[in-house]
Amino acid sequence: MKYTMADFKSDQEVKWCPGCGDHAILNAVQKAMPQIASDTDTPHSMFTVISGIGCSSRFPYYMKTYGFHGIHGRANAIATGVKVANPELSVLVATGDGDSLAIGGNHFIHAVRRNIDLNVVLFNNEIYGLTKGQYSPTSKLGKITKTSPYGTVEHPFNPGELVIGAHGTFFARSVDAEVALTTDCIVKAAEHRGMSVVEVLQNCVIFNDKTHAAFAADKATRAEHTITLKHGEKMLFGADRKKGLVLDGLQLKVVTVGENGITLDDILTHDAHEPNPILHNMLAGMKYPDYPVALGVIRSVDEPSYDREVARQVEEVKAQSPIKCMDDLLNSGETWTIG
Repeated sequence: MKYTMADFKSDQEVKWCPGCGDHAILNAVQKAMPQIASDTDTPHSMFTVISGIGCSSRFPYYMKTYGFHGIHGRANAIATGVKVANPELSVLVATGDGDSLAIGGNHFIHAVRRNIDLNVVLFNNEIYGLTKGQYSPTSKLGKITKTSPYGTVEHPFNPGELVIGAHGTFFARSVDAEVALTTDCIVKAAEHRGMSVVEVLQNCVIFNDKTHAAFAADKATRAEHTITLKHGEKMLFGADRKKGLVLDGLQLKVVTVGENGITLDDILTHDAHEPNPILHNMLAGMKYPDYPVALGVIRSVDEPSYDREVARQVEEVKAQSPIKCMDDLLNSGETWTIG
């Protein structure tokens, strides 16, 4: 059956603030679902959306799929149980930088480490929005909030570095305003066998407005200060696509094609499938203004997934076990007859 975007829209009123980046992410997911269903031959009944607590966690209500609105920080734990119980389900986790990187940090890194076949969409607005503006694990150093009135004294997490450092097999990044790019990242994430994390840099218009504006305010700004990576293509960016990335010793360096003898051949070619994570980690860690912020699929490598390995192990044990049914179990081991 061919599905459309409408097949994945629920009849619930969307209750996010006007102008919130969450609206764009919802639109991207609903656009991605029909393509995922077609590309992976997944029927509508096999999709489910799991969330924790936060503005992002309203997500299951707005999707016409099975869903579970969990408790704070436990979205990835719940999703793990769902996927292991039924590996054929397509499981999307909607979570925020507070939900998955603070109270849920332990569940998040171990889901990544285990390579469970979950599709995590991580909304990163660098603030706690639902609880009214406290700083989060991704808030910028020195950020003044209700819980850091004199500025934060903590260095923030970079979700990409965290995922790759936990031996993640798939990491992508997008911006809420780039709906087409977000859609493409989510489709590629769903086609990946294993844990996928798509970080979406999202704007909270109420408590952290324009937090990503320095490099993502509009199309012109994004062209100059972000780089959209595509597997097999040169790492080029800028309005005229003359800027690029090269390796300078053990560091990335921004250069301009045509200056100082730099040619197109000198520019790095993106290999998202390279097992060695060193360059992927460097790309994920690039920060404005010294570097362009990396968007698109940064890492995508094949490794066995936890849920399918568990299913395989269960089948192997069942095949070798003399116990095939309850009667076999009851009559195994030490038995006796009561006269």
